[in-house]
Order: sequence, then C-alpha cells, then structure tokens
Amino acid sequence: MREAYSSLLAWTVTQAAALGDELVALADLNSGSFNADGVRRVGERIGARFTALDAEAQWLELPVHESTGDDGTLRTRPIGPALRLRRRPDAPLQVFLGGHLDTVYPVDSPFQRARFRDDDTVHGPGVADLKGGLLVMWLALATLERSPWRERVGWEVLLNPDEEIGSRGSAPLLAEAAERNRFGLVYEPSFPDGNLAGMRKGSGNFDILVHGIAAHAGRNPEQGRNAIVAAARVVAAINALQRDGVTINPGYVRGGGPLNVVPDFCLFKFNVRTQQVADEAWLREALDQIFREHGGDGIVFELRGGFTRPPKPLNDAQQRLMSWTADCGLELGLDLEFRPTGGCCDGNNLAAYGLPNLDNLGVVGRDIHSERETMRFSSLAERAQLSALLLMRVASGEWSWT
Repeated sequence: MREAYSSLLAWTVTQAAALGDELVALADLNSGSFNADGVRRVGERIGARFTALDAEAQWLELPVHESTGDDGTLRTRPIGPALRLRRRPDAPLQVFLGGHLDTVYPVDSPFQRARFRDDDTVHGPGVADLKGGLLVMWLALATLERSPWRERVGWEVLLNPDEEIGSRGSAPLLAEAAERNRFGLVYEPSFPDGNLAGMRKGSGNFDILVHGIAAHAGRNPEQGRNAIVAAARVVAAINALQRDGVTINPGYVRGGGPLNVVPDFCLFKFNVRTQQVADEAWLREALDQIFREHGGDGIVFELRGGFTRPPKPLNDAQQRLMSWTADCGLELGLDLEFRPTGGCCDGNNLAAYGLPNLDNLGVVGRDIHSERETMRFSSLAERAQLSALLLMRVASGEWSWT
C-alpha cells in the first residue's frame, strides 16, 4: 500500500475511536419511518458533519406515504425530508454515496436507547441499520478530503427518510442520482461475518382486498358471501406459487367482526421476492388466474401495491466494483467474500436505474430489525478505511472508471 494512503488511513482510525458518543447520540434519536420530526433531527445532526466538509446541503420534501388500512381505506402518513449533500459537482468523476435516516423502530417502541455492552459491542436501535453506516460514510469522505487527490472526485450523498418502507417517496431522487454519477456506495450493514452482498433479489408488497356480501349468520347465511373464507382460499393459492428463485410470504390478514354476521370484507397482505425481472410478469399473470378461479358470485378481489425493488443481478460494472473492494480489503487485512442474498435495499433501485453500486459497506452488525440489534464498534474504523481506500485509489488515478 502506498505510504500516502497508509498515513491517511491511520488518521481514519484515530477519528473513529472518538465516535462512540456520537453513535449513541444518533441511535438515541428515534427516527422510525413515520416519525418525521425525528428523521429530520437525525439528518440535521449527521448533515452538519458533511457540511463541515464544504458540501452544499439541500432538504427535499417527499410526498406522503400511502397504505391500506384494516378497513380497506387508503390512509396517508407524512414522512421526513431527504437530505442531499454535494461537493465538487463539476469534478471529472462523480460518485454517489447513500444511506437512510429512518429505522424500523416507531416512536412508541420500547427499544429507544443505545449503550456499549463492552468495549467493542454497541446495542441499540439502528446502531447497525444504519446509523453506524452514516458515520462510516462521513469518515470515509473526511479521509478523502484530506488527500491530495480530492479535486479529481466529486461526491453526492443522499440520506433518505423512507428506505425501511420501500423508498417509494425517494425513488425519483435515486433515479436522478443514478444519472449524475459513475458508481455508487451504499452503507447498509454487512453480513454478521463481515462479508458483503453481491446479487440481490427483488421485492414487492401487495394488498388484496376481498369483498363479499354481509348477511345474518343464523337467519339467512345462504344470502351472504364470506370474505374470510374466500381470502383463505386465495392465501393458500398464492402461497402455493413458490418456485425456484421466488418466495412468497403471507404476512398480514385482517377481517370480520361480530360472529353472527357473515363477514363482507377481509384484507390480506403479502411480500414476494424475485430473482429475475421476468418473475414479476409471471406473478401478475398467476394472480389474475387465481382471482378468476376464486372470484365471482358475490366475491370481488381488489389488488393494490406492486414491485418496489427490482432484482439486482451481477454485470461487468458490478464485478469491477466488487474486485476493487476485495482488493482494498486484502490491503487492510480483510478477506472479503461476496454472496447472493434475498434481502434488498436502495442498491437494487440504483442498479435498475443503471448505476453500478456496492450496497452494504456499513458497519458489521447482527440481529437488525429486532431489539437485539448490535454492531461491532471497531468495524466503524475498518469499514471507513475500506471505503476511503477505494475512493483514494480511484481519485489518485491508480484505478480508472471509464
């Protein structure tokens, strides 16, 4: 490794060691996806670090989030703004860095505080997903900004408020960023063993509203059409659609009321993971067939939702980024492997918009999306060094992205 890189990366380690209190402070700010004020407070706190690097900040308000309520009505909920930060937008090479401000823990969750369990283990809401990653991103850029090659690279950071609920509001911002930049780095947490994601499955969320006919359960049940019974048949039929590369998870059912009334409504929600873009059309056709088979005679199905994250396959540009990152890892004593995963994130969207990217360059953590969530604190320095070295090797001209 060049001596110039080594000295800068030594600085990265010293800075990371002092970020423990900041990590805890960020995690202690509740930023559940629908806590718009909390999301903004996290953005303001971490954003100040990027503006101190002379980045230009822009707050971007997003449309309200729509979802289906238990009674079938559409409900809207506000979400926080996105924060875009740009530095040297006219530099020859433009690089995108992304992460999200929101977490899966709502404002009324009992899991609200972070703490160090020991010198290298932090337990708390969002410490791995993704507040530790926000600090990794900032520290990597702070290291680049100390280098003599910084003027050759411009960077754009997007901190979005809705990744945990599908990034529907921020999807246009991701598409814009994909047009402006040559490659992307996203700071989702790594796998618990420290390895990274390669190919990712796509994802979609669907709501099926089952409408029947109400009737008295004792006096005239034959005149009713039971929406719960119809929903049960549809749930079984959809669950049976599993095939190679496609998994379906029936995750939510609500319906019914007084036991002496034939229920006229039932709501069913499910998630699907896809391996190929063609899987999306196949599922749509399969759903249409199921509705034809089980509908009619007073039973009506209404479909809402759709695919929010396309599959992320490997291509030559992705392979190049993976090779560069693996090489940087070896320079730092990390033997990194890339594995396919059924999980998805904003990296899926960026790839679909044409931007090659690596998307779990954040901290090493485990048990995310649960009250057991932890991160390995020393991975903050480790992963910041990894990204900084990659950026510096590109900026110095050692590697060329053409």
